[in-house]
Amino acid sequence: MPFRYRLQKMLDFRIREKEKQETVVQKAQQKLRLAEQKVEQNKQEIMQVSTAKRTAEYTMMEYYDKYLHHLWDKAEILEQERQAAEDELKIEIQKLVECEQKVKVLEKHKEKQKELYIEEEKRAELKMYSELGVQRHFIHAKEIEEEEALIQQMIDEMGEEADL
Repeated sequence: MPFRYRLQKMLDFRIREKEKQETVVQKAQQKLRLAEQKVEQNKQEIMQVSTAKRTAEYTMMEYYDKYLHHLWDKAEILEQERQAAEDELKIEIQKLVECEQKVKVLEKHKEKQKELYIEEEKRAELKMYSELGVQRHFIHAKEIEEEEALIQQMIDEMGEEADL
């Protein structure tokens, strides 16, 4: 009879949960990369505006300053979004680690159960072979006993013939 793990459905369920969590982690990583790209684009825009401000006309300075303040405010908001995405990613990674641990626990349990099953099968096989050995021993002993009885009977018959 092949090995059947009694908690296989639970193991399959936990594996599916782990795979779902992996996709959630991938989405969170993608969200973080997107937030980092936005932050980087905003930094580049600030650099470009700062460079352009240096060469701009005197009358445009106030507009450049207002636009730079707007970009700095936007940078703070984007940094908060990036931080939130990073925190979310950390939480999702923690959940993934917990899912992986749950799967590993059941896989380890399954492996131990399989080892116990194999050990039990070996014991049953050894017991069967032992019983066969005992039966063969008794059959062999009985055959020897019968042969000895037959030999003894032949000796007795020869002894009676010799007495006659």
